[in-house]
Amino acid sequence: MTRRVSILGVTGSIGQNTLDLLRRDPTAYHVVALSGGRNITQLAKDALEFSPEVVVTAFDDLLPELQAAMAGSGVAVEAGAQAIACAAERPADWIMSCIVGVAGLAPSLHAVQQGTTLALANKESLVAAGPILLEEARCHGATILPVDSEHSAVFQALIGEDIANVERIIITASGGAFRDWPRADLAKATPAQAQTHPNWSMGQRITIDSASMFNKAMELIETKEFFGVREGQIETIIHPESLIHAMVGFQDGGMMAHVGPPDMRHAIGFALHYPVRRPLNVARLDLTQIGHFSFYTADEKRYPALRLAREVMRRGNLWGAAFNAAKEVALDRFIGGDIGFLDMAILVEKALHDMDRAGLLGAEPRDLPDVLQADQATRERARTINV
Repeated sequence: MTRRVSILGVTGSIGQNTLDLLRRDPTAYHVVALSGGRNITQLAKDALEFSPEVVVTAFDDLLPELQAAMAGSGVAVEAGAQAIACAAERPADWIMSCIVGVAGLAPSLHAVQQGTTLALANKESLVAAGPILLEEARCHGATILPVDSEHSAVFQALIGEDIANVERIIITASGGAFRDWPRADLAKATPAQAQTHPNWSMGQRITIDSASMFNKAMELIETKEFFGVREGQIETIIHPESLIHAMVGFQDGGMMAHVGPPDMRHAIGFALHYPVRRPLNVARLDLTQIGHFSFYTADEKRYPALRLAREVMRRGNLWGAAFNAAKEVALDRFIGGDIGFLDMAILVEKALHDMDRAGLLGAEPRDLPDVLQADQATRERARTINV
């Protein structure tokens, strides 16, 4: 039976890896919708290859360019945030949400409201609005499958297990581009240096977030929201090889470790085929060649983003939305040359505490507008902070 699938955020690395898996069994899938951002060349190329019902760019000003590229294809062409939300509402059996940033939140909500399976690679959906998204999924009978390699690893380790028996969850981190740099040199790190990852092939923003550990901070918060565990049960360690993606420790002292190559097609393929495991043409590990696994303490003084994530998990309410918003502004300012690498964490902490002192983070969000209001207010504050 042909499955109807949509990919929201197709031009990024997760989207491209998802298409790679679809190509390997083209008769098994009918592509419903594809969305992208400013990379119109790639978006049009993918749409011409897979002939979706609709292709959408997030930017209204790029609609003419996309229309010209798709002329004569018979594929509907649309633009804007509302068009992406409508694309997420089109009936599909499986929807990949890999839009970067808070822009992915509304499409994720629209996807689960049709009661389908959402493969979730958009971190912000859980960090900014985890309880809202999970409750919407529960109310509509939708299934959310994590696509981050770490959360996919935890999910797989918990199959057949009772979450009440879990003592701790360990999320591994590669350490990013600067893991071997002396801390004194980090203040001089440039965006070009930060966007080179030692193990993974990813986009610019997530690669820099890996260097600063803000990416890992987001993943810790995601772990709490998705699996419903306490902040104190979540740990992170540096694992330079990026071969053990996560570990789950149980109350009897046993531990499950998910081991695999640093290839996102494994986590994507698991979500695509769940609940069965199908053959995937990804690298197999030769443990004799690897020889050993290395682990180091994730020092929260060196990586203050991890400390901030713990405060966010403890405080709850709108702290996640504010954390993500401040983090995105800090990253923009670092890429733009306005602040230094170490200034990003300082800016985020100042923005969070300013928002908290103003009494803007203490309420439990009721709906998407509450989250977006906190997001916007934090962005405005973070843009004006001097560090």
